[in-house]
Amino acid sequence: MSYREIVTRPVLAWCAVTAAGRLPVAMAPLSLVFLVRERPGGYSLGAVLAAAYVIGEIVAAPVLGLRMNAERARPQLVAGLAVGAAGFAGLGFAPDAHPVVLAALAVIAGAGPAAVAGGLRAILTSMVPERAVTQAMSMESMLVFGVWAAAPALATGLALGVGPAVPLLLMAALMALSVAGMWLLPAGWAAEPPEKGVSARRALLRAWPVYVLGAAGLSLLALAELLLPALLEQRGIAIGWAGPLLAGFSIGSAVGAFVYGLRGSWPGPLLVQSVVLVLGVTAGVALVALLPWTAAIGAVLVAAGLLQAPAGLTRNLALRRLLPPSALAAGYSVMYAAVGAGYAASGALAGGLLKFVAPSTAILYGVALTVLLAAVGAVGERRLTRRVPAVQVEDAPVDASSVEGVPVGDVPVGDAPGEDRKVRR
Repeated sequence: MSYREIVTRPVLAWCAVTAAGRLPVAMAPLSLVFLVRERPGGYSLGAVLAAAYVIGEIVAAPVLGLRMNAERARPQLVAGLAVGAAGFAGLGFAPDAHPVVLAALAVIAGAGPAAVAGGLRAILTSMVPERAVTQAMSMESMLVFGVWAAAPALATGLALGVGPAVPLLLMAALMALSVAGMWLLPAGWAAEPPEKGVSARRALLRAWPVYVLGAAGLSLLALAELLLPALLEQRGIAIGWAGPLLAGFSIGSAVGAFVYGLRGSWPGPLLVQSVVLVLGVTAGVALVALLPWTAAIGAVLVAAGLLQAPAGLTRNLALRRLLPPSALAAGYSVMYAAVGAGYAASGALAGGLLKFVAPSTAILYGVALTVLLAAVGAVGERRLTRRVPAVQVEDAPVDASSVEGVPVGDVPVGDAPGEDRKVRR
């Protein structure tokens, strides 16, 4: 199926609502730094506020995701977006408040919409035929990378050119706009009654290897983003190159997502695809730590970006096969939290090591952590898929190996491969 076939009015409405809801999330960390940078100890306070925001996201995402009602998700999504808008508005209207108050508002702004991404993804895949799910997820990935590429420039330009509180007020307005847009989308997605499937909590716990491998993939992004300026300084390269080089990584990721979606399926099980892609990105980041030339670093980052987005897509597709429909939004939310934790852990490790070793060495230590996480996740997922030997098709058991293009264990019990799954971010 081609991308042209999924470009429908409902899907375009979904894109608009998602962009309005995700742009504030992408702008938040940098906007919080600019909000307080002129206060005493401003940069340190900004880092604390950004950390509080991320902690709110990581803690709330799985909790709220588990409570989401698949068929009547709209009220929960609207409430989450509204809470996020209120948090951002509070920060924008009270930039001189006590740091504790600002931190509390940052936590609220991060926690409120933490499960929205997973719910919207579930709605997206419910709006397209089963055969077009890969294209829909690839389109979503391209949209997200585009939003993340535009966010830093927008936050910086408004904070420095207009006022430090303006980005937060714009973020509040955008999130409020996404609240209104929710009525353009379906109220939820189809899911079997809970008694017919595995409990959501148990299913989510069982899928832990998928989250670990997903966290491994995003930990590489932390190494690229957080340590690149220090690495360029070590190499004697102007730090100003950091922006264009990271933009190249983002552009590569968007292209990689597009290419991955050109085919409905790729050779090999999703686990094998994911491991190969993550190791490819790992090799690219390791080369970045070793190469001394700006052009070479840029070329490697673009190549790594080409593999980064498909690596993330394979994780979300794996979740979709392993979880029942009623648990998908929660699964995507847990994945959101897991990759955030992987990003934070890798960045914290590498940042701490900078006190003792050169930036290039710190990156290599981070690469080693990624390889360890990838190995743990791959072994766990392999064992998991071996324990799910069959699927149900119209109440008749079918050996999973007979389902075309689906290796044994890749489809959970109760998930008919021919039925349309209404899910996605």
